[in-house]
Amino acid sequence: MKVGTDGVLLGAWATVRASDRRMLDIGTGTGLIALMLAQRAPQARIAGIDIEEVAEARANADASPWGERIEMVQESAQTFSPGGRFDLVVSNPPFFDGSLPCPDAGRTAARHTVRLSFEELRDAAVRLLAPEGRFAVVLPADAATRFIALCCGPLDLVRRTDVRTTPRRPAKRVLLEFTPAGAGPAPVPERTELTVGTGEHECYTPEYRALTRDFYLRF
Repeated sequence: MKVGTDGVLLGAWATVRASDRRMLDIGTGTGLIALMLAQRAPQARIAGIDIEEVAEARANADASPWGERIEMVQESAQTFSPGGRFDLVVSNPPFFDGSLPCPDAGRTAARHTVRLSFEELRDAAVRLLAPEGRFAVVLPADAATRFIALCCGPLDLVRRTDVRTTPRRPAKRVLLEFTPAGAGPAPVPERTELTVGTGEHECYTPEYRALTRDFYLRF
């Protein structure tokens, strides 16, 4: 299975509560994040959806100890209608918006917002979230501000972590967590930073190891 740092970060960082029973991974790809959620939440059932073929994700789920609790569906976020709402919705979404797509149609669908715009992702999360649910995404730093602005109104930002690859580099990724907006003023979001590497080759920081150690055999 292809394992990307963005997916590992989101799967390990998203808030998982003991009361959560239904979780959704939008744009599941290989199923990595869905598998991480299943590992973290033995009480929950997880659905992974993708507009592309989900055979690889299904095979990865079946090869895991949690396959019976994971459902993989080839379906767009815009039309997905599961007949119930989710306690947690996560997405490592396409993020190139308005840039030149690559010749490979699969890579374009996975990385460019041609099939799932930020507005459509927001609307899907609002429609599919339970009243007390949470919606978590990972985005490039230069896209995070726009996405936060788009979510303002129907969703409240409650948590943000800016992710640096090394201590000397600016944040390249941002982890965001939202809840359905309440009747009162929007809460002040919790804001933190996380650095992945020390700057030396394949040397990770203690904070990154602590966050992800349950998912790496070498940690």
